[in-house]
This record gives sequence, structure tokens and C-alpha cells, in this order.
Amino acid sequence: MFLATINKTKKLLLLSFIADVQVQQLLQGHDDVVRLMTELQSGFRLLTDLSRLGSMAPDCAPEIGRMMELCDRQGVELIVRVIPHPTKDIGLGILSHFHYSRPPRTITCETMTEAAKLLGL
Repeated sequence: MFLATINKTKKLLLLSFIADVQVQQLLQGHDDVVRLMTELQSGFRLLTDLSRLGSMAPDCAPEIGRMMELCDRQGVELIVRVIPHPTKDIGLGILSHFHYSRPPRTITCETMTEAAKLLGL
């Protein structure tokens, strides 16, 4: 499952990857991400939550890259990733080098609590 939401006052886009993520779920969520980002100004922050990820299909990588490019065009300032265990790292760092014109500052946390404190939530 893939969920996207925003908090306009906190200038925050939250992308949650839950259970076993398939490319079709990301494709269905793409329009939601586009719509949500129109409500955010340049300088927004991205919180990517992988804490509930079970697995992700390998064919999701191109769609993840497209989302990164959307964030890049919209002016993401900071990326905070919640990756509780190295086995849940799906290669976002590597993809960032190919899909951001200038990779933004990125911080990886082990828990959502740690990420929330970092973001002042």
C-alpha cells in the first residue's frame, strides 16, 4: 500500500509505504502526489516512512524516481527518511543521485518519533 498526505502549515509531504508495495499502487498514487504538491510551496520537506514496509517490487524503482523528480521540480528542501532496519532500505540514496538535479539534504532516522522531533512535529 502507498499513501500520500500533506501538512500545509508544517510544509510537509508524507509518503508512507506499507506492507507489500507493488508498482500499480504507486501508479495509482501518482496523481495524488501531483495534486498534493500543488498545495506546497518551494522549500517543503519530505518525510518518507518505510517503517511499515514489508517488501517492494523491483519494478517500483522507475516510479519512485518519477516521484523524486516531481519533488525536485517543486523545490523540496529537506528529506527525512524513516528506515528502521537496513533490510528496509530500498535504494533511495542511490536513486536520489539520478533523479534530483541537486540532491537535497537528507537525514535517515530509525523511528517516526525521531523523525517527528527532527521536523518539529
